[in-house]
Amino acid sequence: QVQLVESGGGLVQAGESLTLSCAASETDHRIIAWGWYRQAPGKQRELVARIGRGGSTMYMDSVKGRFTISRDSAKNLLYLQMNDLKPEDTGNYTCTADTPRRPGWDYWGQGTRVTVSS
Repeated sequence: QVQLVESGGGLVQAGESLTLSCAASETDHRIIAWGWYRQAPGKQRELVARIGRGGSTMYMDSVKGRFTISRDSAKNLLYLQMNDLKPEDTGNYTCTADTPRRPGWDYWGQGTRVTVSS
């Protein structure tokens, strides 16, 4: 079973950048997609970005053009590069991984907190 651990969160001012990392404990060749979720205080968790096994990417509308999701398969790492951060980007960011064995995301990290001040 894969364990995911996030890092890279912190406190930044609006307009600055952060890069989040997610390290996987082992390789699972059943994984077909990886993603980043975030949950802001008092709000529902939302899918920020997703990258498929073939390299296709998806972003929620509010982060398009500012965030980039990528993978380093050799190192079992997932990244989220976040540029031009805004106060509404504040939240707990969690990485996930999906396999076809059942519906939904199979692996979850504990999250890393991002706080953006105006």
